[in-house]
Amino acid sequence: MAWFDPPYFCPASTELNFAHFTDAHLFAQPQEQYFGVRTAQHLQQTLAAMAAEAFDFVVFGGDLTQDHSPESYQLFAELVANSALQCPVFWVPGNHDELSQLNAMTGGQIRPEKRIEHACGQILLVNSKGDTPAGWVTENHLTELGDAIDTAASQQVFITHHHPLPIHGYLDKHILENGDALLQCIETRSRSATVLHGHTHHDYHHDYQGVEVFGTPATSVQFVKNAASWQQENLGPGYRRVRLVANKAPITEVKWLAN
Repeated sequence: MAWFDPPYFCPASTELNFAHFTDAHLFAQPQEQYFGVRTAQHLQQTLAAMAAEAFDFVVFGGDLTQDHSPESYQLFAELVANSALQCPVFWVPGNHDELSQLNAMTGGQIRPEKRIEHACGQILLVNSKGDTPAGWVTENHLTELGDAIDTAASQQVFITHHHPLPIHGYLDKHILENGDALLQCIETRSRSATVLHGHTHHDYHHDYQGVEVFGTPATSVQFVKNAASWQQENLGPGYRRVRLVANKAPITEVKWLAN
């Protein structure tokens, strides 16, 4: 379980509250735009909104960079450090991202752990970065994931970048190619499971044999739902709230911020 060890242990409490935010698409320079959106400004707005809530931690869901520059990763770290957000920040890699750069920016508030433990549940951060823009979870990583699932008796939340189920839109060309294998690994082992993903630049909700699958909007720009071609729309940034209470299904909703 090298990817998932060592775990991060949350302080004891009767419930767990966290946020999932994703797809920042930053550039080296904060004034740069992605489809007409100043992505750094949108991320600042998102960090400020999350700071106003009592989250135990937040998880960034991948695609930090758009121009693949080292400076874009530094910008992310600077925006986090200069924000009012005080809780730990975890991350999973997106197809745009390089693990070496993500690891280089990690430290202090930005945490390296990929397994988060709490009495109300276990959160596992899955690596779906493949060799192409489409996602792929390696056989070895699926084995690691299965072993990590077996360590927990409580409900579990899995966070991956790529969407494991079709959304019936343009981004399905870059779906998690072995999404069925991931979901089967989860469904056959976990008593109570929820999957969160980014990549689709909009909110989604699907069900896979009792496993609820939620897509989270981007902090940057959204992609029009059910569109065969690649269409963008600036709806403002969004993120997902998640609340876990022992022996109850997770409560989750999307928070949209003003455009």
